[in-house]
Amino acid sequence: MPSWSVPLEALLLGYLLGSIPFGVILTRIAGAGDLRQIGSGNIGATNVLRTGRKGLAAATLLLDGAKGAVAILIAGAIWPELRGPDLLSLAALGAFFGHLFPVWLGFKGGKGVATLLGIALALAWPVGLVFAGVWLSALYLSKRSSVGGMVAALSTPLAALGLGFGGYAPLFLGLALVCVFKHADNIRRLIAGTEPKVGSKS
Repeated sequence: MPSWSVPLEALLLGYLLGSIPFGVILTRIAGAGDLRQIGSGNIGATNVLRTGRKGLAAATLLLDGAKGAVAILIAGAIWPELRGPDLLSLAALGAFFGHLFPVWLGFKGGKGVATLLGIALALAWPVGLVFAGVWLSALYLSKRSSVGGMVAALSTPLAALGLGFGGYAPLFLGLALVCVFKHADNIRRLIAGTEPKVGSKS
C-alpha cells in the first residue's frame, strides 16, 4: 500500500463513519418521523429528545459519540505501523466533519458535540472524562444543551494541555472552535433569551 495514500484513506474512513446520521435513522425506524422536520431540524440527540423518545435520544448520543471513537480505533488497527497523533488526528477530523457535513443528507448535519466526546475519549481518555464532566455540569447549571456542549468543547484543548496531551491540543482547539461556530444560531438565541431548555418541544 503506498504510504502517501494512507492519510487520505484515514480521513475518508473517518468521514464515512462520521457521516452516518444515526438520529435520522433511529427516528425513522421508530416511526417518529423525519428528524429534520422536527424541532430545530438538527440531527443530534437533543433534537431527538424533542420527539419525546428519551431512549432514542440516548441511543443517538451514544452512537454519535461511538462513530468518532471507532474511526480512530479502526485507523489505528488498520495501520498499526503508522499509528500516531497525525494519522489518528486525520481519522478524527474525518469523523467530525462527516457528522457536520454528511454526504447522505446534502451536507447538512449536526453540531459535533457527541462526536467530539467520542474523539476525545479515543485519543486521550482523561480529556474525554473532563469533557463529559464539564458537559454535564454546564448542562445541569444552564438547563440548555447548547451551553453544555460549547463549554465542554472549549474545555478540551485546555484539558489536553493540562493533562499531558499537548500534541492533541491544536486539534481539540480547532474542533472546539468549529463546534462553537456551528452553534451560531444558539448563541443568538441565548443572547435574546429565547434559547429553549432541554426537553422543550420548541
